[in-house]
Amino acid sequence: MTTAITTQMTPIRDKLGRPMRDLRVSVTDRCNFRCPYCMPAVIYGHNYKFLPRSEILTFEEIARLTRLFVSFGVAKVRLTGGEPLARRGLEKLVAMLAPMAGIQDLALTTNGVLLADKAGDLRRAGLRRVTVSLDSLDDGVFKAMNGVGVSVDRVLEGIEEAERVGLSPIKINAVVQRGVNDHTILDLARRFKGSGHVVRFIEYMDVGNLNGWKADQVVPAAEIVRRVNAETPIEPLEENYPGEVARRYRYLDGDGEIGVISSVSNPFCGACARARLSTEGKLYTCLFAATGRDLRGPMRSGATDADLRDLIAGVWGRRADRYSEERAAIASIPRQKVEMYQIGG
Repeated sequence: MTTAITTQMTPIRDKLGRPMRDLRVSVTDRCNFRCPYCMPAVIYGHNYKFLPRSEILTFEEIARLTRLFVSFGVAKVRLTGGEPLARRGLEKLVAMLAPMAGIQDLALTTNGVLLADKAGDLRRAGLRRVTVSLDSLDDGVFKAMNGVGVSVDRVLEGIEEAERVGLSPIKINAVVQRGVNDHTILDLARRFKGSGHVVRFIEYMDVGNLNGWKADQVVPAAEIVRRVNAETPIEPLEENYPGEVARRYRYLDGDGEIGVISSVSNPFCGACARARLSTEGKLYTCLFAATGRDLRGPMRSGATDADLRDLIAGVWGRRADRYSEERAAIASIPRQKVEMYQIGG
């Protein structure tokens, strides 16, 4: 029987009054996919040098920092990458985090390729649910989008095993690009309708600097909703919690729901409560941030928990990020941004 690890709560807010509620932890910068919108193979090829092990946060360091974030009110913790299942022994980290009092939702985002083999161990360690990235059910389209020729069947096997061991509810994330996979939107909606899983369609975003983002490749959330509704009528649902990024829609026949994430066409920065911890221990306050605050250096130099709390509180207290809401105004200004594989989606 596990004993909950208690942490005293001291909620904090940023300059726009937004609390810190979610923490995304990138456990590795490595990935077994080379999706063009995240890690294009032309750049991240065989000779690309990822972080050496010595620069990556240990599980103990991640657990320590997570406990401090929880002390500020973080209730949702999501493990990301890169591909988090590429980090050896990830279930050990899950077992460290699962007993922390205050964490109401411990989840993982994965491309699903290794999920069939690891789902059982993760569930036994205390993981509660998973989100699986699956951009298309068309095998040719999916192989092109993952950049390494992995078949859809591998991911579907992972989803099935996750469901079998109780990692649910399962969410299926699909990044939609016009002219690339938007013709397969309805395939995904049909496949998971009635399954208990929720497909979430994500507008193609200008994350990082290397994905060749163009506004004309964005399929607006409103268009996605119209396409699904034309086949099977849907209606809006209330959000599950304040600041939820996906707009929810239920099928009128009661056979489940879908979600759409509209960072480009209808930004939701005003309610963003997410902090992001990168693989090498930097705190980022926005998915589109240019720089992060190093926590690893002070931690390894002997900083106390109080010292680290002061650093975290200082960063969050100065936070005023709302890139998506300001995108149109700054689109013509060259701007360096952290790459998505370094801090997760």
